[in-house]
Amino acid sequence: MSVSTKNVVVLLLIGLVASIAITVGWLWFHKEPLPEGLIQANGRIEGDHYSVASKFPGRVVELKAREGDTVTKGQVLARLDDAQIQAKVIQAQNAVVAAKAQCDAAETSEQQSLRDNNRLQNLLEKRSVSQQEAERTELAWKVTKDRLAAAKAQCGVAKASLQEVQSIQDDLTIRAPASGIITTRLADEGEVVAAGSPLFDIVDLDRLYLKVYIPEKVIGKVRLGLAARVYTDAFPDKPFSATVRYIASQAEFTPKEVQTPDERVKLVYAVKLYLDENPDHSLSPGLPADTVIRWQEDVEWANPRW
Repeated sequence: MSVSTKNVVVLLLIGLVASIAITVGWLWFHKEPLPEGLIQANGRIEGDHYSVASKFPGRVVELKAREGDTVTKGQVLARLDDAQIQAKVIQAQNAVVAAKAQCDAAETSEQQSLRDNNRLQNLLEKRSVSQQEAERTELAWKVTKDRLAAAKAQCGVAKASLQEVQSIQDDLTIRAPASGIITTRLADEGEVVAAGSPLFDIVDLDRLYLKVYIPEKVIGKVRLGLAARVYTDAFPDKPFSATVRYIASQAEFTPKEVQTPDERVKLVYAVKLYLDENPDHSLSPGLPADTVIRWQEDVEWANPRW
C-alpha cells in the first residue's frame, strides 16, 4: 500500500471516529423529552423541622442525644437541674397531706353533727326536746358543713399546687416532640439556657419532601394532589411515591444551586412533593433527587431524562 493510500485510510478513520463522537454527543445532550403529561425537575430532600426548647431556664445536667442520632417521640433528650423545684414538690406534697388530714377531720365532725341534728329533729317531733335545743344542734351541723366545704376547697388548692410544681419538674426533662433525626444540638452539659432557647433541631423522617423549582411556563399544569415519583442516586431502580402538597403563590428567580436544562428560564415556582412513605427511613434530608410529576393520569410513567 502506498503512502498516499495509507493517508487516505487514516483520514477516513479519523472522520468516522469524529462522526461517531458527534452523534453520541448529540444523543447525550439531546435526549428524547418526556411524554406530554409528565414534568421533570430536581432538588434536594428536606423535612419538617421541630425546634426543641425548654419552657423554663436552667442548667443542663445531662445530655442524652447528639447530632445524627435517630430518636423516637417522647424519648428523653436532656435534663435540666431540678434541685430547687424538687424542694417545692416535697413542700407541696406535705401541704396535700396536711390538707387531706384537715378534710378528713372536718368530714368526721360534719357526719357526727349531722347524726346529732337528725336525732334532735326526731326528738323534737316527739316533743322530747325544746325547740331552742334543736335549733342549736342544727346550727352546729351547718357550721361543720361549711367547715367541711372549706377544707375540701383547701385540699383541692393543695393538690393543684402539687400538680403545678410536678408539671414544672416534668418540663425540666426535655423530650423529643416527634420521631426523627437530630440535625443540630445547641447546648452542652453544664450550660445555663434561657427559657425558650432552642436546644435541638429534629427533622421528622416520616414527613420528608422534595423541594423543586418548576419553570413559570409549565407551573400552570401543576396542581395540589398530583402524583409524582422521586428518584435518587442511592436507589436508582426504586422510585418513591410522592404527592404535590405545596405550590408557591409567587415566582422567584432560579436559585443558584439549581441546575436547569433551559438556561433561558429565569422565573420558577417552589413546589414541595411530600413522600407518601419512607420505608426503613432509608431517605434522609440533604439527598439530591430527581422527580417526575404526572399531570395527565392516562400517561405512562417514565424515568427522568436530563
